[in-house]
Amino acid sequence: MSALFRYRCWVCIAAIFSCAPQAASGDFKQKGYFESYLRAFPQTTDNDSGQAVADSRFVYEPSYTTGNKQLTFFASLETEIDSHHQTDRDLEFSWWDRSERRPLFSVRRLSALYRKGILTAEFGKQFIRWGKTDILNPTDRFTPKDYVSVIDTEYLAVTAARFTVEKNANTLDLVYVPRFTPSRAPLVDQRWLPFPANVGNIPITTSAIYPSGSQFGIRFGRVEKNIEYSFSYFDGYNTLPIFQPQILSEVPPRVNLLRTYAKLRAGGGDFALPLRWFTVKSEAEMLSSPTAALDEYALYVVQFERQLKEWLFVGGYTGDAITRHGAPFQFAADRGLARAVIGRAQWTIDPNRNLAFEAVVRQNGQGMYGKAEYSQTFKQHWRATVSMVGIGGSSTDFLGQYHHNSFGSIVLRYSF
Repeated sequence: MSALFRYRCWVCIAAIFSCAPQAASGDFKQKGYFESYLRAFPQTTDNDSGQAVADSRFVYEPSYTTGNKQLTFFASLETEIDSHHQTDRDLEFSWWDRSERRPLFSVRRLSALYRKGILTAEFGKQFIRWGKTDILNPTDRFTPKDYVSVIDTEYLAVTAARFTVEKNANTLDLVYVPRFTPSRAPLVDQRWLPFPANVGNIPITTSAIYPSGSQFGIRFGRVEKNIEYSFSYFDGYNTLPIFQPQILSEVPPRVNLLRTYAKLRAGGGDFALPLRWFTVKSEAEMLSSPTAALDEYALYVVQFERQLKEWLFVGGYTGDAITRHGAPFQFAADRGLARAVIGRAQWTIDPNRNLAFEAVVRQNGQGMYGKAEYSQTFKQHWRATVSMVGIGGSSTDFLGQYHHNSFGSIVLRYSF
């Protein structure tokens, strides 16, 4: 993407939303926030001696709705910088989110939404969420994530055309994605991509080959008196990479980690069933691939949810069943939370304060993750959040391999 094209994109975005407030018949809104956090790690790792990471970001989100309420333009623009080089330092404009590190400037969302009758159509960069359960969402195949910090992930938008038809209790959702957006993998020189101790000081570089094809998905949902359910199908690519080590030279030793992305087909569904004492939610997906290097498996979640005054309790189990084993170096973050008991409790103390606890424990006891978080709003626009995260287990387990990465953090946010 040329520098001239990047410049023109920013100019067009600014022009559209600067002119919007002047349109008397329309409705212009804007919101955003500035956020800074400090994260402290008590332990170092073999490939990362840093024990503190500071990060700041600014997000601006304008929107404009035409006078007839049929057309709405959305944007979300972000700039971010951190102390640990998890963010690029150059002035590159990011649209496709294919950079190894987080971009300094990015367009998180830029789309047009059209509504008329039973039809809703959205075109552009947008977030597409199909999952319904907590912690793990097997059916969210259009939702790449930022795994630079594996335990603290963020969703990434995709450039897509989405058509939704709603009639009575039925919903039909069609999605077309012309160009692939990958999940952002952990950085090779930092603690969230641990290497065996015998790797030592071998220089390791990274590169990627991205698939050129499009992606398609369809989802049918229905809401009845006592149950809500849906069925979905996805034909596209796995957003999680397969790492292929390449020996560039033996003397001196140099290795490149090539990221490739396998073809993926997935079918599944979900349901929510309110009962007297709790609500049962379940979500499952069967994944297959013509790419032999990718595992084929089923992934599912069963959870129970109950609201008790100011408390919300969620508990359940995540499981998987592997039907074919592929390459050994797969970053299978979705299955990293499978075969585990999950739990979450949230207490809304008052409108300004809440306390939350979250835990994932693998059924074999070799990996566990726990989080305690307190958040408080003050002076109308400010919110402070303090959290403690503990990780333990065996180095052979997906969660356990991060046992040196327990941390505490404080986040301060100003919203407008």
